[in-house]
Amino acid sequence: MHGAANAPRNRLANQTSAYLLQHAGNPVDWYPWGDEALLRARELDQPILLSVGYSACHWCHVMERESFEDEQIATLMNGHFVCIKVDREERPDIDHLYMTALQAMTGRGGWPMTMFLTTDAKPFFAGTYFPPRDRGGMAGFARVLEKVAETWKTRRDEVEASAGRMVEFLAKLGSRGGDEARWSVPAASEAAASLVSAMDTVHGGFGRATKFPATMALTLLMETAPGTDSDQARLVRLTLDRMADGGIRDHLGGGFHRYSVDAIWLVPHFEKMLYDQALVARLYADASRFFDEPRYASVAAEILDYVLGEMRSSDGGFWSAQDADSEGEEGKYFVWTRDEVLQLLGVQRGERFCAAYDVCAEGNFEGKSILHRVENAARGLDEELAQDRAELLRRRRARIAPATDRKIVADWNSLVISALAAAGRCLGRRDFLDAAEAAVNYIETSLVAGGSLEHVHPAGGTAVPAFLDDYAFFGRACLDLFAARPDPRHFQRALWCAGHLLDEFLDTRGGGFFFTGSRGESLIARTCDLNDGAIPAGNSVAAELLMRLFELTGERHYREAADAVFTRFLADALRQPYGASHLLAVAERDRKGWRTVVVCGRSEVREKLSRVAEAVYDPATTVIGIEDGSAPGLPAALVGKDAPAGTAVAYVCEGLACRMPATSERELARALRRDGGFGGEA
Repeated sequence: MHGAANAPRNRLANQTSAYLLQHAGNPVDWYPWGDEALLRARELDQPILLSVGYSACHWCHVMERESFEDEQIATLMNGHFVCIKVDREERPDIDHLYMTALQAMTGRGGWPMTMFLTTDAKPFFAGTYFPPRDRGGMAGFARVLEKVAETWKTRRDEVEASAGRMVEFLAKLGSRGGDEARWSVPAASEAAASLVSAMDTVHGGFGRATKFPATMALTLLMETAPGTDSDQARLVRLTLDRMADGGIRDHLGGGFHRYSVDAIWLVPHFEKMLYDQALVARLYADASRFFDEPRYASVAAEILDYVLGEMRSSDGGFWSAQDADSEGEEGKYFVWTRDEVLQLLGVQRGERFCAAYDVCAEGNFEGKSILHRVENAARGLDEELAQDRAELLRRRRARIAPATDRKIVADWNSLVISALAAAGRCLGRRDFLDAAEAAVNYIETSLVAGGSLEHVHPAGGTAVPAFLDDYAFFGRACLDLFAARPDPRHFQRALWCAGHLLDEFLDTRGGGFFFTGSRGESLIARTCDLNDGAIPAGNSVAAELLMRLFELTGERHYREAADAVFTRFLADALRQPYGASHLLAVAERDRKGWRTVVVCGRSEVREKLSRVAEAVYDPATTVIGIEDGSAPGLPAALVGKDAPAGTAVAYVCEGLACRMPATSERELARALRRDGGFGGEA
């Protein structure tokens, strides 16, 4: 049971974050991040114990139960440290900065993040999860606390010097100069080959265990594959199939869990994060076009139906996460016994279901069974098993469900908007496009204040200014929605986001964009990097947004700012393609050449041409259908485009230069072909 279920015992009781409230009943004298805590550390001359996590984090719950509820450990924490608890989803700037330090100190990262800071918030010792007492070769948290407190008192000069060196390291990361790489076809294929060499050729995915969906890396492999029958493409398909069949997918309720703890995609950490739903849905929607595989489109639709059904607020925004735990046990809500299934479905149907989804007497997870498809056994029985799945889902909904973190953040909502826009067009789902528009309107009405975007509001009673990811992702989402529904307001919103990026986040000396804006809180260092984490790197999405805006407007300053991102980061990205897959994908699109296909004419006659253009998997091409280019507020690339009355034509444009308009499906298919690229005639 989380501390929030107990009577409030510390300052976190006044916070709005679900994660902080989970710790409000701890005997630890927690502070939220802020001036009060930082001033208290200086007044007492005590180091800061910074603990960062999020509400759906299983190991955060474990450490809370084992250590933060332990009176003896709480006494050590309160006696020697000023203890600060941070929700990484509310304050990604704090998480991003200190996670960089953690990775530099230990070579790894993760949550809960446990960081020890000097009185001026400089990091000097760090870790992730600690057991309460020494266990399995791991130092116990009680011993760590005692050792750090002793070191602070007896070796203060060494601590301060070490912390100073770490701050210098962080500052250099945020101010390094450019290292321009020449982009070429061999460089693209070498980056892809490096990724392929790290893949599991039996079960798909990268490495052995733990396995994440790795959506950015898989997208890069699709974009650089020489064709759908190549070895590279076959490994992507293998991964998509194994994930769709595995326990990482919720086969009853929809959506994907965070990651698989094993190599075969069976046992997940059961939390469901909003960003995973967006990125995995977009991956499967794109794969449905690349492989011409309707089944992948169905997976994408199932994920987004789950998001709309269970993670959407009444006013159109999307909640952050659903927990891994319920009733104090990880995964309890999701697993089954054979007897339960047979009792619910009857023997004949139950036996069929158990065989298809590996529900066995001994179980495959702590005596119970995680549903997963056995060697594709359930795939041919989808229609027959649909009723069985529905009955199990109804029974599951009678259980005590995991908690939902109802925090709404701008960047993750923007990822969902992009996924809904892409899948809405791919699947012909108007409801997806309606939901995307509603989410854009939610952000505009609820997360914009004083002419600027907020990351999340309210957070602990105060607004948090938007970060790089918020503006970059929202701007791109508005462009994605504009392509699906060319309302000039969506385009103008994208321009607004780009303006804020250039005014508040641009590193004018080194190129690229800082994670924090000029109006945000000043921390010990300002970071600027290229690494994809659970979501694409903000710099890579900013570059994508700016390049697409340049293609639509011809405004050179967008192109120059995007080029500066590549000058600074591309060489590093080529050396570590897994950690910078999205930047490499954007660079690959730039190498191919960005294009806009403008399909004009009355809606009922332009649909055939639009379908031809949209059927080609080419992420560097944006398809926009309009009646004509006379509406005010449209980008320059669309202005003046029209078709003779009663007909439809398609303009294939690179920047503001367009080919002669295509009037037939065959002409358009020919115009869309790239020499040596992927695509073909209808």
